[in-house]
Amino acid sequence: MQSKLLDKINFPTELRQLEVSQLPQFAQELRDFIIDVVSQKGGHLGASLGVVELTIALHYVFNTPEDLLIWDVGHQAYGHKILTGRKNSFHKNREQDGISGFPKRSESEFDAFGVGHSSTSISAALGMAIASKLNGDIDKQHIAVIGDASLASGMAFEGLNHAGVTDANLLVILNDNAIGIDPSVGALKDYLAAVKEGKNPKANNIIKSLNFDYSGPIDGHDLPKLISELERLKNVKGPKFLHVITTKGKGLQLAEEDQVKYHAPGKFEAKTGKIHPNNEENLPPKFQDVFGYTLVELAEKNQKIIGITPAMPTGSSMRFMMEQFPERAFDVGIAEQHAVTLAAGMATQGMTVFCNVYSTFLQRAYDQVIHDVALQNLPVVFCLDRAGFVGEDGATHHGVFDIAYLSCIPNIIITAPINEIELRNLMYTAQLGLDYPIAIRYPRGRGEILDWQQPFEKLEIGRAICLQKGTKKAILSTGTIGNNVTKALNSISNKEEYSHYHFPFIKPLDKKVLLELAKKHDSIITIEDGVKFGGFGSLIEGFYSECGILIPIKKLGVKDTFIEQASVVQQQEICEIDVNSLIKLLSV
Repeated sequence: MQSKLLDKINFPTELRQLEVSQLPQFAQELRDFIIDVVSQKGGHLGASLGVVELTIALHYVFNTPEDLLIWDVGHQAYGHKILTGRKNSFHKNREQDGISGFPKRSESEFDAFGVGHSSTSISAALGMAIASKLNGDIDKQHIAVIGDASLASGMAFEGLNHAGVTDANLLVILNDNAIGIDPSVGALKDYLAAVKEGKNPKANNIIKSLNFDYSGPIDGHDLPKLISELERLKNVKGPKFLHVITTKGKGLQLAEEDQVKYHAPGKFEAKTGKIHPNNEENLPPKFQDVFGYTLVELAEKNQKIIGITPAMPTGSSMRFMMEQFPERAFDVGIAEQHAVTLAAGMATQGMTVFCNVYSTFLQRAYDQVIHDVALQNLPVVFCLDRAGFVGEDGATHHGVFDIAYLSCIPNIIITAPINEIELRNLMYTAQLGLDYPIAIRYPRGRGEILDWQQPFEKLEIGRAICLQKGTKKAILSTGTIGNNVTKALNSISNKEEYSHYHFPFIKPLDKKVLLELAKKHDSIITIEDGVKFGGFGSLIEGFYSECGILIPIKKLGVKDTFIEQASVVQQQEICEIDVNSLIKLLSV
């Protein structure tokens, strides 16, 4: 039996001591190591399996970390982490006090740029390359590895457009596997497919037209070919582009066959790839599925309803409508800005558009929300999936800023349902016709109601709901975090001291209720799963200040810091909004 090469290699300097002929064995060991750990711990599997050979070749050829290597998004960087000093801590990947699931500058000098959102790599690498030249370092290499789905994003084209008129020492590597999280879409995908099939003449090369030295496509699993081409490109000056063909999930048959499911499959059997059953039959559905099923239900009766998602049809469950009404549901690719303005354009023509975007990704379309939707007062329905904490994905993916960044925009309604039934009713109310745009924020994961498919009910805009009346203090919550309050109140002996009000509408606030609460209570506690500063509590505080009402207010929420990877409960504990922390606070 051959000796284990991976046991002896912790850094690229040791990798470079191997012969090229040893690298295929090393690739197999690295692939097996990733499968073994991720099968037990969960995480992003398919993308990292697809770039094992490319990862090895890059660290073998280039002098990392002096040469700067940037992974776009970072789903595919597990092999990179294992080869750069984190092999022994990889079992703590995405866990509290462990390593991040994405490249992170503070974690390793080999992580040249922090990533998590797509399509940033080319701009970042170009910025580094220009800085290196200004600093007189003309030999340093700057490499951006970007997938075909990320390349279709506008920001990637902005980077290519600028790089093409520079002499920057930049190498862009296209990891072309025809899939992001879901299959790639759009005209660029069709173009790349034609290139792979040899249908496009060299004169029609879009990358060459942008003044890049283009090479490829080459087999991304052929280590000798990869190493040979990277060695050649090291000595080519100016912007270069290498087109590499890979298979997402390479080396695990089920992951190759179902690339969507095995992007992040949860726990599975390492040898077979068979995913462990999760016994979901008797559990409430995920909020994303409640959204998806409800949208189809509404669209069956309302012909004006249209669905839009930027590259997340499976994650957001927009795929349900895409399957049922393909002519009225659109995956526009990784293009959040386009998604929002596309929705605005449709709204001008009388369509009822549900623009379904992860909360963290709507940040990328902030100008479009303000300029193209709110300024023109177009009634786009923004459904913000993954609002609040997202758990193991960590700081790059939390949806904790949306209340703060949306509440300052005129003309927009902001809502947060406490459960699945209220989510359905908010969607129903929105499609009946509103005079303003509306944002409906809801969390990742499951609710707590099995019988969630209740008849629809129109909600009164701006109305708060009394969940419990008390004698001394008033607790004001918004969204599903209010369920933590209910559980905490049911566990304390002085429950009667507290009133609890749920605010499904964050903007506009129920001013009548707020005024009554100030008269009948000696203090107020606000709680939210968003940032405290500028969030729900700040809006309450601001209202009372404007009214000249002096009442003590304690704001609970996300502290003024980025919350790293951990479970959702652990992240709530950090911010003291979990059930146990609330029991301790309210028992006093």
